[in-house]
Amino acid sequence: MKAAPPGNGRPAYGSELEAQAWRWLHLLHSGDAREIDARRFRRWVCNSPAHQAAYNTAKRRWDAIEPPARELLRRKPGAVPRPLHRTDRALHGRRAFLGAAVGAAAAGAAAVYSPLGWWPTIDEWDADDRTAAGEQRTLALADGIDVTLNTRTSVRRHASGGRTVGLGLINGEAAVDLGAGRAFTVVAGTGRSRAESGSFEVRHLEGTVCVTCVAGTVRVEHPAGTRILYARQQVRHDAGSIGDISGVELATVTAWRDGMLVFDRTRLADVIVEINRYRAGRVMLMNDSARNRPVSGRFAIASLDLALWQLQESFGLRARALPAGVLILS
Repeated sequence: MKAAPPGNGRPAYGSELEAQAWRWLHLLHSGDAREIDARRFRRWVCNSPAHQAAYNTAKRRWDAIEPPARELLRRKPGAVPRPLHRTDRALHGRRAFLGAAVGAAAAGAAAVYSPLGWWPTIDEWDADDRTAAGEQRTLALADGIDVTLNTRTSVRRHASGGRTVGLGLINGEAAVDLGAGRAFTVVAGTGRSRAESGSFEVRHLEGTVCVTCVAGTVRVEHPAGTRILYARQQVRHDAGSIGDISGVELATVTAWRDGMLVFDRTRLADVIVEINRYRAGRVMLMNDSARNRPVSGRFAIASLDLALWQLQESFGLRARALPAGVLILS
């Protein structure tokens, strides 16, 4: 038997309302919330000015929690009493959904893409290092050379004389930090990015490569031309062309290394695409009128459920959760 949602039953006052607000926040960001829970929450929060004030207070405190603390709340549900739990039926549905997907993959082993990112593409099968959704990993490749792989990233190591001197970035995003005199090359698509000191980042997604110089200089070689980047500069290239050099705000570009996603008037559709890189499953935006709405803000990678809830509330979207981490926003 499921526990009742917070706020059911006799009237509540003061600290009890705040406790209910915390339980609502935890439910709504747990991944277990359903449409009926959202409707009940709206009725609860509109019940009185005291309910709204209790929610606003809890929300401000929730937003102030550091990402590790939020992660603790999700990993240890007992930290805040939960109103309901995932049912055996829901878990069975998820297993059946995943089982069907894996079965389809086995039946069509020649597939070159990975629905929802559940298995690596053919290009990634021989990767030396690979990160999963939401995972970040630092590779200490040699004395003075550190490479940090972002979420869903696959690389091949390039060695010479028994040491790694470069990487092939198959897919994803990598940040390279070099000591003085430690040359390193990243090959992505049809381009090569080389530096001998400093720091740079390379992002390779859907056939487009973006190279950012964080410190020092980076030489980007492409069949269509060569670009020299200095700190706070960036260039993009694809299979047939290389763009002009542009200036960037490093705090935005490198925020992922601090566990954050930063957007500055970014299209909602593009924000959802970026969130999908870090989240298991897939968020699908089905509201065409909201696709081009601008989003500005900072979101913790460890708390993407919270980010999605904020977007849902900001744009008046309805959310429907499906098995296997699929979330439909309409």
